[in-house]
Amino acid sequence: MNIERADRSAELIKPAPRPSTAKIWLKAIELTARIEAEPARLFADIVHDWATQQPECPALVADRETLSYSTLSGRINQYARWALAHGIGPGQTVAMMMPSRPDYLAAWLGISLVGGVVALINTNLVGASLAHCINVAKPANVILSDELRESYEDAAPLISGGPRIWMHGGDLDAALAAMDTHALAASERPVVTINDRALLIYTSGTTGLPKAASISHRRILNWGGWFAGLTGAGPDDRLYDCLPVYHSVGGIVAPCSMLRAGGTAVLAEKFSARQFWRDIIRHDCTLVQYIGELCRYLLAAPPSDFDRAHRLRLACGNGLRGDVWEAFQARFAIPQVLEFYAATEGNFSLYNVEGKVGSVGRVPSLLAHRFPAAIIRLDEDQRGPLRGPDGLCLPCARGEVGEAVGRIGKADDGGGRFEGYTDSAETEKKILRNVFTEGDAWFRTGDLMRQDEQGFFYFVDRVGDTFRWKGENVATSEVNEAILKCPGVAEASTYGVAVPGADGRAGMAALVVEQGFDLATLSAELARRLPAYARPVALRITPSLQSTETFKQKKQELMRDGFDPSVVSEPLYIRDAATGAYHPLDADLHAQIATGSVRL
Repeated sequence: MNIERADRSAELIKPAPRPSTAKIWLKAIELTARIEAEPARLFADIVHDWATQQPECPALVADRETLSYSTLSGRINQYARWALAHGIGPGQTVAMMMPSRPDYLAAWLGISLVGGVVALINTNLVGASLAHCINVAKPANVILSDELRESYEDAAPLISGGPRIWMHGGDLDAALAAMDTHALAASERPVVTINDRALLIYTSGTTGLPKAASISHRRILNWGGWFAGLTGAGPDDRLYDCLPVYHSVGGIVAPCSMLRAGGTAVLAEKFSARQFWRDIIRHDCTLVQYIGELCRYLLAAPPSDFDRAHRLRLACGNGLRGDVWEAFQARFAIPQVLEFYAATEGNFSLYNVEGKVGSVGRVPSLLAHRFPAAIIRLDEDQRGPLRGPDGLCLPCARGEVGEAVGRIGKADDGGGRFEGYTDSAETEKKILRNVFTEGDAWFRTGDLMRQDEQGFFYFVDRVGDTFRWKGENVATSEVNEAILKCPGVAEASTYGVAVPGADGRAGMAALVVEQGFDLATLSAELARRLPAYARPVALRITPSLQSTETFKQKKQELMRDGFDPSVVSEPLYIRDAATGAYHPLDADLHAQIATGSVRL
């Protein structure tokens, strides 16, 4: 650690004068304004331009390797020529399974430059899930790193089509070395435009097998431009990115915002609470990309001399809940937080450039045509939209919770494009028709939101991540936040479970607890924080909770298990409705609940 920097931390964290909200938006508009006017200009061309202007400046940095803009540009050209040499042209898919490293970006930028489509495969997948993602993409070629060979080989019997395997660090390297690094001549480049598909990025699969979302060159250019503008990034900035590069935020938004601005993206192979601030200081980062649970983990870590010895001016990300926001910003001396809302396949985004705690942003009036967002009312079970006598959907009033939707249109008519999935049936499921006028179409986010009087949007929960009990709809996120504030609770996952003979679903929580955890204290704290209908009816004490690589909780198995002792071997507890106390749940008590002799 640089001791001099640590001693001067108070000086270093002083925020620079913040530009006005209007200037922030105008900068983002400026960086995305010419995308439509230059339909053959792809993101790789932006990298090539910076390579001419500042060839030796670092573009992508990691412990394994560092690529300057000149080296990255050359590497992109090598991948492009390799693709052409092996028949990978417009519409041909290559699956890529590699850990986070600079060459990962070079590979998909080069292959997509000549029209290839790169499927970004989750490196944590194994078996049937891995085979599913590869089969959905139907690649003729797979780029595979040696450390992931075993996972691929285990899934190989389930993979159809027999794609050719290229080992990164093996035969692929030899093939690339034979390719020229100079810019491709116009005659070498197939006709590829911003409307063409560049990538397949998979949904996280929290509620089933992942879906492959189609990502066009236009989306990549927009993501890079918007975030470069909204963060005010420039060539002197360095952004720390420890999120997976096979997802849209860690692999596109974070690095491409830096490459658009001529800055540097620092790639960590994985998130480590212990290493996080050390890395940021070591690489002299000015920006950091987060997701909300990452911030929660950092807050839970013991205080350290590294916490404030950094030069960060802004943290950008999504999912930072209100109960964590201010504590995170204060403890780690973060001058500015840029929270946003977006989905990989979604057709609109929200940005909180004002830094309003807890909000995911709002749509400024000058951009209402670019981000046509609304919130619609759902029926009591949240299975579908409520419609009025005219058959059209009903908009939510300010403060009312409903599903966020975005109007589908063409990029040049003020609407938001929805590019869908590889599966047309899955694409159609996300489209809601005849919403506010006959014939219109809107993208269903699956996210519950509300909007305040100032127009700020607030994320509430996922549709389906609520439970209806005692006639009341309850957001699992609200319950989970209350539980996490209780002494002795390290982690929690809240979900709804079916109760024999009862309407709706009761709340249940799986808890990872620390030494000294006390059920009576938990009950008292929840009585203070939550109405009776929202308090979990059942508890499950578990040594760990499963989550995706972006820290989204996997609840489906927990929901299937319910609170049946014959299914769950871990300790279970049931809440006494009269006293609020939690008692051990055994097979006899479960049988009495199932027959209705004991009612919840």
